[in-house]
Amino acid sequence: MPAKSKDTRPGGRSARVRAAVHRATVDLVQEVGADKVTLPAVARRAGVNPSSVYRRWGTTSALLADVAAQRKDEAAPELLGDLRADLGHAAVWTLTDLSRPGGVAFFRAEVAPDVDDRRAGLRECLERVSTRFQAALEAAARRGEETPSLDRVLDRVVAPLYFRVVFSLPETDEEYARGLVAELCDGLPASG
Repeated sequence: MPAKSKDTRPGGRSARVRAAVHRATVDLVQEVGADKVTLPAVARRAGVNPSSVYRRWGTTSALLADVAAQRKDEAAPELLGDLRADLGHAAVWTLTDLSRPGGVAFFRAEVAPDVDDRRAGLRECLERVSTRFQAALEAAARRGEETPSLDRVLDRVVAPLYFRVVFSLPETDEEYARGLVAELCDGLPASG
């Protein structure tokens, strides 16, 4: 059973090791692909003892999931001041994040059934993705614009993006992402 991957101390050696291992993991995933990343290779790249990596994460899947969960701290896309533009920007940002080298692997690891708490991984992933769109919806509502529900955005924009990228469907690009947003926004009642 893998050890818990959460730091109990906010700084110090433990935090430095975790940061080095995360950096090494991301670099290796980009260089060789997630399926070829091993804990010994990560330990070598990070300059730490392999036993530390095994003790803390136990499996490559658990390590990938921990890296994915840490990405929740990334900043949300910049708001542009218009619902369609803001949602389009968030959709493209989501597509870019998921399509980057290792993006699908990190997503799969975060929601994999062999990770200690799969439900927590699913919740964190959904929360991270939702935050990108929620800010745009809240800003538009403050401006008095008609907005769809977050669930509708997840169903009509986010789910198709994830589906198409995970299954490597062609023509999943910025134009496709913005088209999903346009279809969603075109279905909204006109503001009066």
